[in-house]
Amino acid sequence: MKKLFVGNLPPSTTEESLQALFETHGSVRSLELVKDLFSGKCKGFGFIEMEGHEARAAIAELNGKMFEGNSLKVKYEEKRKAWRR
Repeated sequence: MKKLFVGNLPPSTTEESLQALFETHGSVRSLELVKDLFSGKCKGFGFIEMEGHEARAAIAELNGKMFEGNSLKVKYEEKRKAWRR
């Protein structure tokens, strides 16, 4: 299972529209669309989990593709390093 970062999403993006886009490349195991707490609109990014070969196909096909007027950024999620003092 691979987790993908999807960025540069327009505020009008919904879970359904994002899932439909990625399901053309395989089975979406989980989807998390980050939304503004007050407006409920997409904050411009989300995360999707797919099988490894399906995730590679999705990155190859969707990175840079236009979606609702924006050029998508699709890549493997990078773990953030914890800040230390």
